[in-house]
Amino acid sequence: MKHTLPVIVIAGPTAIGKTAVAIELARSIDAEIISADSRQIYRLLDIGTGKPTRDELAAAPHHFIDILDPRQEYSAGQFSRAARARVDEIRSRGKNVIVAGGSGMYLEAFLYGFFAAEIRDKKLQLSLKKRAQIEGSEVLYRELQHVDPERASELHPGDAHRIVRALEVFLSSGMKLSELRKQPRVPAPFSFQLFGLYPEERQELYDKISLRVDHMLVQGLLDEVRSLLAQGISPLCNAMLTVGYREPLHWLRGGYTYGEMVEKIK
Repeated sequence: MKHTLPVIVIAGPTAIGKTAVAIELARSIDAEIISADSRQIYRLLDIGTGKPTRDELAAAPHHFIDILDPRQEYSAGQFSRAARARVDEIRSRGKNVIVAGGSGMYLEAFLYGFFAAEIRDKKLQLSLKKRAQIEGSEVLYRELQHVDPERASELHPGDAHRIVRALEVFLSSGMKLSELRKQPRVPAPFSFQLFGLYPEERQELYDKISLRVDHMLVQGLLDEVRSLLAQGISPLCNAMLTVGYREPLHWLRGGYTYGEMVEKIK
């Protein structure tokens, strides 16, 4: 079957409704959905990642959800290579493709390419993660502002995973991640149409996020975090260094009151 539609990409902030739009569209144009979410890719992390429900997953074929153990690491480059190959596979079966997600680095690598450098220092990375847990990601963020202000300006002070990564690259190689990201990259070998979902008023989004967090807590987010720890999932895993998990972990250690934890997630 010859395809007349480009790959449709749906981006936007958390709680904006990307999943619902993607599913409705997929059913209309006979498409399958590639999830570009760097946390929904992990098994066992269900409530805190806001994964699609069973009914939603049954409404349209989804890819890249629940495919990795939380202990595994997975980079934007790995996702880009695998997702581009999956586009070809889906289209070979005569289906259209929708990519939906809020992980900016995943979408950027998938659409525009990724830099080739693979700079890793596991010992340094672990040390930085421990510091992020004990001292807080804001402390590391200030350090990143000194050594790579351009990359720091692109990140939220609470984004421990990406802050640690940027510091790991600089401290182990002396090179700025912001400069490495400017290296020539290979764009997607197919046409695509990018759509962004955004609220008319920012407060509307804040209200939606607040309601979602309240719902997650009612669903059992704290029990999910306890279960992950009981199964031997380290709080230093990249999968756990994300909003919705690192705050309950800090609360369990006595670092936050319950109210502070909820406010930090929101």
